[in-house]
Amino acid sequence: MSWWAIVADVLVIGGGVIGLTTAVKLRESGLAADIWTAERAERTTSAVAGATWYPYRASPVDRVLDWTRRSRDYFDAMAADPRTGVTIRESLQFWREPLTELPWWASAVPDVRLCTGSELPPGFASGYRFTQPVVTMPVYLRYLTERFQRAGGSITTRTISSFAEPAAVAPVVVNCTGLASRTLVHDPEVVPVRGQWVRVANPGVAQVIADFGHPDGEAYLIPHRDSCILGGTGEEGEWDTTPDGETAAKLVARCAELDPRVARAEVLEHRAGLRPVRNAGVRLAAESTVDGGLLVHDYGHGGAGVTLSWGCAEEVEAILRARISR
Repeated sequence: MSWWAIVADVLVIGGGVIGLTTAVKLRESGLAADIWTAERAERTTSAVAGATWYPYRASPVDRVLDWTRRSRDYFDAMAADPRTGVTIRESLQFWREPLTELPWWASAVPDVRLCTGSELPPGFASGYRFTQPVVTMPVYLRYLTERFQRAGGSITTRTISSFAEPAAVAPVVVNCTGLASRTLVHDPEVVPVRGQWVRVANPGVAQVIADFGHPDGEAYLIPHRDSCILGGTGEEGEWDTTPDGETAAKLVARCAELDPRVARAEVLEHRAGLRPVRNAGVRLAAESTVDGGLLVHDYGHGGAGVTLSWGCAEEVEAILRARISR
């Protein structure tokens, strides 16, 4: 008998990249996990992600590094399958001040190194060079959804007002609701950090290029197959997801300093989304409910939901395994 057999059902609440990945992991481990979500995947914050494998605005450092390392193994494997939307690209981060040490996240990146002087554009004093997964989110979310459904999972579009609702029909509930956890579990540490980007026809950009020290705000180019994402912003406490034209023009101008070709590229799309940052760090922990059930919280991943997704899903599985083995 499977170790899961003594648990009847799990409901994962939330259908973004964290909820989908968790549900896939549990289903493929033999558990009858299903999803309730207020929005289908293509309408979630995850669909607006750039998206690269990079621990952006996520803490605590020790746990984030562990989840990041474990997730990297999954993305490296998925990059071999074009159906996933995952590719591995060279990445360059440039800095205006001299850096002599590798970044805090270096232990999770096998090939990161300091840039040589000849690799630095004019105006930059240092930089990092490494490879990282780049994820085309519409393709990847569709892949995860289909993988989950092939494993027998179902997705129900449903909004809840409290976790008592799913707990009434399932002994195990996993909270992957992102920003909604601010109200659902009354957690004031959860705040939106608005990110805006412009998608242009790719004029030949092949590397991820970032300037996080630009005096007017961060700038990054994330190339995909036929398009390139130009970002970005990080406006804490801003809830408006309407793209701003003036902001978009500034994004293009900053990114054109890194690669002038993007200034003339055809604009395909403007998007803005809300990163679910938790000031106290990612909350991944379990609590028992009054009726003897289990509620596992997995939210507050900031701008690193994709990056942490598989590592966090493994930890959710481990929590349930430990519970059942008691």
